[in-house]
Amino acid sequence: MTAASMPLAAGKKLNHFLDAIRYRESIFALPFAYTGMILAARGLPTLGQFIWITVAMVGARTVGMAVNRIVDRNIDAKNPRNAARHLPAGLLKTSEMVALTLVAFVVFMFAAYRLNPLAFALAPVAAAYLVLYPYTKRFTWTSNLLIGWALAIAPSAAWIGVTGSLTWAPVLLSAAVALWAGSFDILYHTQDFDFQKKEGLHSVASRFGVVAAFRFSKILDVLAVCALTGVGVLMSLAWPFYVGVIVAAGLLVYRHRLVSPEDTSRMGIAFMRVNAYVSTSVFVATALALLV
Repeated sequence: MTAASMPLAAGKKLNHFLDAIRYRESIFALPFAYTGMILAARGLPTLGQFIWITVAMVGARTVGMAVNRIVDRNIDAKNPRNAARHLPAGLLKTSEMVALTLVAFVVFMFAAYRLNPLAFALAPVAAAYLVLYPYTKRFTWTSNLLIGWALAIAPSAAWIGVTGSLTWAPVLLSAAVALWAGSFDILYHTQDFDFQKKEGLHSVASRFGVVAAFRFSKILDVLAVCALTGVGVLMSLAWPFYVGVIVAAGLLVYRHRLVSPEDTSRMGIAFMRVNAYVSTSVFVATALALLV
């Protein structure tokens, strides 16, 4: 490799890392983290809190996604839908993903340390959960729900980052996120129904069937909307918050109209667009409610 080609190679490698951890999907989790943050602050947090909460979220998410790619690399290699992912395709080495995980973990821990003692004490617990949950698809159909709780760490963690304590409001917000994320993960993995049955992997769809999985997903979405409403009541939020809840509910209804047990061809639209709109609408509505 010549000196002139080194920057190009480094840039290509960086793009592979960013694609492998699906950095674009940060828009799903970060708005909910920021929702927990501004609720805890009852407005704007300090600049330091905002910076370190953002760094902690990026670090934690990178740990979770990198570990998921490492743990599932052999499964992904067998699955036609995932065989082009970076580790099975040889675009990245397992050792490189391990190194990325370690760096992200150090960044996450340092950011938690800069926030407050409780955030620092609980950071290893959150990291351990992110490392362990990818294994659950090997032995329990509740794996779809458990991945929801991986995303649900964000709002409660952000609340702790601001206040150094935890109350019922952020826990209820985290429950809403867990239900919302678990609902979609159930839908998303209906695409792998045949593969999961063949490989002995577990999900709601492989355990109860695709039709039942869609019904279960709808129930979780209803409960998620109820949990979001409960957050507004518990914190006496102003009317814009409830407008945001209604918008989120409408988006969830639209998501279920995009896909069905007979047709999952538009799953990508449901995943990228609708999920981003849901989390963003809740954050914007929360911010407006606090301003009012």
